[in-house]
Amino acid sequence: MSEHESIARRIARWVGASGENEEDGQHAQDGSFARISEQRRRLFDEIGDFLFAHDLDLTPLNFSLASDYLTGNNHRIATAVAARLGAAGTITDSWAEALVAAEQNTELTADALRAMIERVEANLGDAATVIDRSHMSAKDYGKALAGAAEDLSEDGGNSGVFLKLLNLTESMIKETRDIEKDLRDQQKQVQLLEKSLASARHAAEHDHLTGLPNRRAFEARLTEQSNAARADGKPLTIAFCDIDHFKAVNDTHGHETGDRVLKLVADILAGISGEACHVARHGGEEFVMLFRDMNCDQAFDIVDETRASLAQRSLVNRDTGKRLPTVTFSAGIADVLLHEDPRAALKAADQALYLAKKYGRNQVRVAEDQQ
Repeated sequence: MSEHESIARRIARWVGASGENEEDGQHAQDGSFARISEQRRRLFDEIGDFLFAHDLDLTPLNFSLASDYLTGNNHRIATAVAARLGAAGTITDSWAEALVAAEQNTELTADALRAMIERVEANLGDAATVIDRSHMSAKDYGKALAGAAEDLSEDGGNSGVFLKLLNLTESMIKETRDIEKDLRDQQKQVQLLEKSLASARHAAEHDHLTGLPNRRAFEARLTEQSNAARADGKPLTIAFCDIDHFKAVNDTHGHETGDRVLKLVADILAGISGEACHVARHGGEEFVMLFRDMNCDQAFDIVDETRASLAQRSLVNRDTGKRLPTVTFSAGIADVLLHEDPRAALKAADQALYLAKKYGRNQVRVAEDQQ
């Protein structure tokens, strides 16, 4: 079995091999749970083996990368990691971080992604080579200078020795200038790559349509702020918002108009974003807000005021001149610290949002267990 063979294929074989006897009825059904558990255990074992084999830190990023590579769920990640292993035999934490950041830039092809990471490493290697060359040149110059000085003391002012010193100095100056030029060129290349990676990281954390942070970035912020709030004993509130009847806007007025509605809502929500409020697009027509140092009542007032402001807008389809139906959103709010897991708080806010939708839309509700 190849090291790079997809876990998914192995799981498929396990399931096929263990499910051939259909006459066992209930026994086979009961056994399926055990097989699923065993499959998951094997996958976790292989991910762990991969991380330890390459001495990678046990971080969510590295775990995700290993899973994507081993299962083949992310073709771009799997292709880049396989190419790296084929060339270098191992991967590093910094390489993995750069790969995951750049991979999120959907404008990059898998080849372009590999090329970017390879350029980062190549430039680091080239810079190290130039520095080594500089050290060697300085060392060689010192030896040659010491030898010329010894000749000068022995010959008592021989003009040939002075000429030798002059040539040696000119050679060293030229070599130093060449090295400085190479270092400047390497610095420019590194700066360009830093900009490319910064752009890729931004793309990895932001929604391309609205410019807001995306779901991945929000979940990281949610975990970070939840830990900080618990440590400081300060409140933290989450709100889950959803544009009402958004599908009807797309179906009636087209997706371009739908995109403009999404941008409008995003801009309105971004208006309340700041030090105390973090707003992100969760996906589709859903948005999430995280209110630091605010309880549910305080967050409720802000979200409800924003909802009312949007509902008063009179919108027109600029392509047809026809008036759009009133755009509104519904929202659910929950206290993050009342839940052991911040994702459970998000689920509670989602359940409150469901009730807001169920009982009329264009309203904000607090999670029922927090009222």
